[in-house]
Amino acid sequence: MMPSRLRVFPAISRNRDPKKYVGELMRVAQFADRNGFEGILLFEGNDVFVEPWAMAQHIMAGTTQSSPLIAVNPVYMHPFTTAKFVSSFAQLYGRKIYLNMITGTAVSDLQGLGDDQSHADRYVRLGEFVALVRQLLSSPRPLDFEGRFYRASSLQLRPRLPAELMPEFLIAGQSEPAQRVAEETGCIKMQMLPPDLDRGLNAPGMNFGIFARESRDAARQAAKSRFRDNRDDRELLALTMENTDSVWKRHLYDGEGGELQDNGYWLLPFLTFQADCPYLVGSYAEIGARLKDFAAKGLSTIMLDMVADEAEMQHVCKALAASGMF
Repeated sequence: MMPSRLRVFPAISRNRDPKKYVGELMRVAQFADRNGFEGILLFEGNDVFVEPWAMAQHIMAGTTQSSPLIAVNPVYMHPFTTAKFVSSFAQLYGRKIYLNMITGTAVSDLQGLGDDQSHADRYVRLGEFVALVRQLLSSPRPLDFEGRFYRASSLQLRPRLPAELMPEFLIAGQSEPAQRVAEETGCIKMQMLPPDLDRGLNAPGMNFGIFARESRDAARQAAKSRFRDNRDDRELLALTMENTDSVWKRHLYDGEGGELQDNGYWLLPFLTFQADCPYLVGSYAEIGARLKDFAAKGLSTIMLDMVADEAEMQHVCKALAASGMF
């Protein structure tokens, strides 16, 4: 069944300047709030300049409708703390939030944190985390929980969260353990934009960027001007690849080259460490038609990499509007 509209969560492209980080996030969040986006994606990790829960509160206080998509990694937080934050935001702002459940961070960061779980076991822990958060938010009475990684005895969250403010959970991992946990927990499965665009769509959520203009040629020219290939940035990505066990990053890194494909698929922003996903490049009409086709195949949710520039964000809105589903 085709969704009535696409839910879009913008995420800013990589920013290595901490002085500009908060300003760019707020600029994108406020733009998203004015233009019908669901909320903004907030990353988690040792290298993130501002803790996503703190940033989420800053954004919600400065917007009227935004429902942030907050990355949650069990290595940083207990399930009760997460449930408490969700409940607190509901009471403060009367809005739901979305949780992007992850296990990945740099291998060196996991070692620094003393987390020695295997890749597969981190997903077992993630599944228990999701189950416990859900039960805490919905249970009318104290609950007991017995898992490999979490235990709870007569634990209760007050007040009980209204059903309409229950968070939705997303899982972006591409490995078999990630897919299994997504199925078992009923989380929204995410995937990367596939190179052929027509096959390999097997999840309701997708992660990619959009670079659009009125015409196809103008979009391709502007995209190549914005994202330039250079050896230093490729070497920077190569260094990060030595410090990760992420299946989806490895799949992209070992996949297509950096050439802008005829169908608009472009991996260069990822290969040059300027984005965490492929880009779709084309005219407003081309991208709008492609999004409508994706929706017909089950796509409902998009994590959208965006350049934190007002003019570029307006181009993205025009492409989304051309789909008739935004």
